[in-house]
Amino acid sequence: MAGTLIYLIGPSGSGKDTLINLARQQLGQDSDVCFAHRYITRPASAGGENHVALTEEEFLARQRARLFAMSWASHGCHYGIGIEINQWLAKGLTVVMNGSRGYLKTALQNYPELCPVLIEVSPDVLRERLAQRGRETLQDIELRLSRNSQFDLDAEEGCLRVDNTHSPEAAGQRLLAIINQHRRQGACA
Repeated sequence: MAGTLIYLIGPSGSGKDTLINLARQQLGQDSDVCFAHRYITRPASAGGENHVALTEEEFLARQRARLFAMSWASHGCHYGIGIEINQWLAKGLTVVMNGSRGYLKTALQNYPELCPVLIEVSPDVLRERLAQRGRETLQDIELRLSRNSQFDLDAEEGCLRVDNTHSPEAAGQRLLAIINQHRRQGACA
């Protein structure tokens, strides 16, 4: 595939959706960049990212029909990325998506030119953001934080890093620089 897949990962609450929205505001009108929506078995009214809400039955039917380029389960939900990204990549477009740390190895096997970008945030800021969004109990938040500490994404995966602990605008500029670099080069460096 000729295009580049920018695969954003990081703990829930790290600000991936915020950064994707900032990048979309800057690049959404450009014809060589596409932002993939996720298909999720979570109601659209749950807040957070702009996703395509599906029932579990709908999701599983689409999965059986092989309509997802990627799919995984996490935190009681199913997540999918539609096969349309393959067409976008084949046309040489840069595709930006919200991925999963747990699915990264599989994604790298299926998309060797994938560029993983880890959105990092301090544990204290992460705890605060998770509490503010109001989707989990305090116990669920602590479980998420514990799960986050189990991921060790070292240089082996080749992750580029964006620190989103302080200013989303500064982190957004770093993400834009990464996207723009790969639009020109066509590969993760």
